[in-house]
Amino acid sequence: MEACRQLGIGRKTGYRWRAESGGIVPVHLPEVSRSDRYLSLPERKRIATLRERGLGIRETAGRIGRAPSTVSRELRRNSRSHDNGVYDADLAHQRSGERFRRLRRVKLAADLVLKAEVQARLDQDWSPEQIAAHLRCLWPDRPDRPERHLCHETIYRSLYQGVRGGLSRTLTKRLRTGRPLRKRRRRSDQRAARFILPPVLIDHRPPVVRLRTRLGDWEGDLIVGPLSRSAVAALVDRRRRRAKLSEERIAELDALGMRWT
Repeated sequence: MEACRQLGIGRKTGYRWRAESGGIVPVHLPEVSRSDRYLSLPERKRIATLRERGLGIRETAGRIGRAPSTVSRELRRNSRSHDNGVYDADLAHQRSGERFRRLRRVKLAADLVLKAEVQARLDQDWSPEQIAAHLRCLWPDRPDRPERHLCHETIYRSLYQGVRGGLSRTLTKRLRTGRPLRKRRRRSDQRAARFILPPVLIDHRPPVVRLRTRLGDWEGDLIVGPLSRSAVAALVDRRRRRAKLSEERIAELDALGMRWT
């Protein structure tokens, strides 16, 4: 709702846009988290300064600690004819970012045999992780078909984003989750604590508990039913070995005419 309000669109329009894009788009890593094999903005500014001083490609590459082919490729890709032969670091960095975010043609649209194999495995309720491993076993290290090796994220994106020529969105029903839209996963360091008090591991309990000589030591257990729709909580006195069920379970046993002591 807040995103729709900021964009000035209705809620139904926002829902339709989200469905057309396949749900939540995966978050791209910030520039500080990207691999070092990509040129950063300070490196591009350094290239621009050295080129203004008249240094060649090999000497520029040696100054910034890169291969000459990297500098040559950077000047060729991110320079335009209307730049008048001047390499602008800010423009080059922006052009590189736009090229990185552009939609590429998926491999499944170019290889019909590969697409048919992936669809057949999805119809058999295989997960994308299993399919990615299966493709490497089906076409192991073939130099004539290296593009037939996919990662599971490529299959997920082809399913959810509905790229033209890719997989059908109806195949999302074959996934383990069965979600028609993609949801963003929470990070482990951003999850809220489930309990107020910190848990105590069973290995850290006092030694007297293991002796079963003290009254008042209870051992609890929780059994959750299918889809978390039912649960049974039990407490066992470690000394007397007496068990106690939850009040909800006792009420169910009483309704069935069974007694619990």
